[in-house]
Amino acid sequence: MGYNMWRTMTNLSIEFCNKVREERRKAGLSQSALAAEVGCKQSALSGFEQGDGTKLNDETVRKLSEKFGIPLEEAKEAKEAAGAMPRAVVSRERGFCPNPHCPSNHAYTVEENEYYRPEREECDPAFGKFCVLCGEVLEKRCPNCGAPLNPGAFCTACGERYVR
Repeated sequence: MGYNMWRTMTNLSIEFCNKVREERRKAGLSQSALAAEVGCKQSALSGFEQGDGTKLNDETVRKLSEKFGIPLEEAKEAKEAAGAMPRAVVSRERGFCPNPHCPSNHAYTVEENEYYRPEREECDPAFGKFCVLCGEVLEKRCPNCGAPLNPGAFCTACGERYVR
């Protein structure tokens, strides 16, 4: 893979990342299933779908492009048309660590089944991408369906637990 291919992928637009999320949902795939298929972590795919084009390596982005028929050149052109430098977004989103072994996730038992209630941490868009306790990428939405987080351990939109 030459320099030109690398350059194209580092210039991905947020629209490309959003298109991957839309196509995944249309295909009825969870982030975990798609991540396993293309060879990456679910948490990295989640970050990518939220617009961080640096979360996936070149080969994984190429696989996603081919799987969903999204041309990489169009993604690069869209970003260049919008401007070379993305605008900083100040946000105080909250996220949770998807690592079940992280101390930020509190274990509890219901009918002999163990579940984890994740603690929400404030996510600074520039530096708060990672859990300060274990280093895992923080999730900002439901990893299964992409719905906004709620205070519990399960997504109210799809019923899946946040931490497995």
